[in-house]
Amino acid sequence: MNNSTASISWRSSLVETIRRVVTWLDGTPYTLLAIPLRIAVATVFWNSGMTKLPNWDMTVALFTDEYQVPLLPPEVTAYMTATIELTTPIMLLLGFLTRPAAAILLGMTAVIEIFVYPTAWPTHLQWAAMLLVLLARGPGKLSLDWLIWRRVLGEAAPDSSN
Repeated sequence: MNNSTASISWRSSLVETIRRVVTWLDGTPYTLLAIPLRIAVATVFWNSGMTKLPNWDMTVALFTDEYQVPLLPPEVTAYMTATIELTTPIMLLLGFLTRPAAAILLGMTAVIEIFVYPTAWPTHLQWAAMLLVLLARGPGKLSLDWLIWRRVLGEAAPDSSN
């Protein structure tokens, strides 16, 4: 075997190995990808909600002085935010009403980006990307949404078959 043949054989083997790896990765079930997305987003918002509880007066002051979300009084915004941050993460972890929870958190992320911390867009973009996947594809098969859909309608939920 000459150098040219050995080089072609080596390249062909490398291309075939890459092809097999890509095919294997393409076959990853969406459900396995959705689980870490659900956990990651839930953790971010849960942790934020938990920081608001120990000192409610300080939380309201934060919404009055630093966050200054327009249109709503700081007290109302603080209550709404804490409620969202402490309920939607549980919904995401359980995979219950995942798409509505993702839509709510996506809206909240937009408000945070636009009105509160516009220079934190790289972080907000990461949150939005994860939330958009969950909004578009749902929670996957390991979820209450899938189980309920299957029990109530007798069929798999849309977009959760992969």
